[in-house]
Amino acid sequence: MIILEGVSKRYVDIKNEAPALDNVSLHIKPREFVVVVGASGAGKSTLLKMITREELPNSGRIIVGGIDYSHIKRKHVPHLRRRIGVVFQDFKLLPDRTVFENVAFALEIADHTHKEIMAIVPKVLELVGLTGKETKFPHQLSGGEKQRVAIARSVARQPRILIADEPTGNLDNKHTWDIVELIQKINALGTTVIFTTHNLEIVHRLNERTLRIEDGRLVADIAQGKVRVGR
Repeated sequence: MIILEGVSKRYVDIKNEAPALDNVSLHIKPREFVVVVGASGAGKSTLLKMITREELPNSGRIIVGGIDYSHIKRKHVPHLRRRIGVVFQDFKLLPDRTVFENVAFALEIADHTHKEIMAIVPKVLELVGLTGKETKFPHQLSGGEKQRVAIARSVARQPRILIADEPTGNLDNKHTWDIVELIQKINALGTTVIFTTHNLEIVHRLNERTLRIEDGRLVADIAQGKVRVGR
């Protein structure tokens, strides 16, 4: 599903010439749930940007869903990104649109018909537990509900991969676990999940494969009690 081979990325910065990613190699299988941990600036965000092709590596190879990123044409990148859902900690909802309209917007820009949108959105809202909230605006929702809308918007196009980038960072304890359980549910339905977090309690309770990144390097790959130390 996701393959990185010797990927390195260096940003041009006079004060800091250390690479954001340094010779990272990994393989994430279809339907896998992978947690990525590391301090701020360790390289987590750069790793995610490599997968969504927002950034290009200076060296190495990236293959996602059988597509070799080094060969994809620029005009095909938007279509590629529609296969990858992304959820952020700050929700990024449209404040002047209702819950229904926020989710529908993701389908509109993907050229779905009105009939398709009217059929898909209610099903997605039911999946995330927001049936009955369709006409609410973001300012009328709790933080957990806002994140559910963001997740609904991200999965409405049925992406094969869901990237959850610190999705619980702005939530209280109760809503944190509600969102974690929802993302687990989405994973159980067949979506590959990459989940970044600073919350070690989440890491321990999830008990999923965990990648640790330090100073741009993959230093540990932990799965079911087995640790593979990076180079």
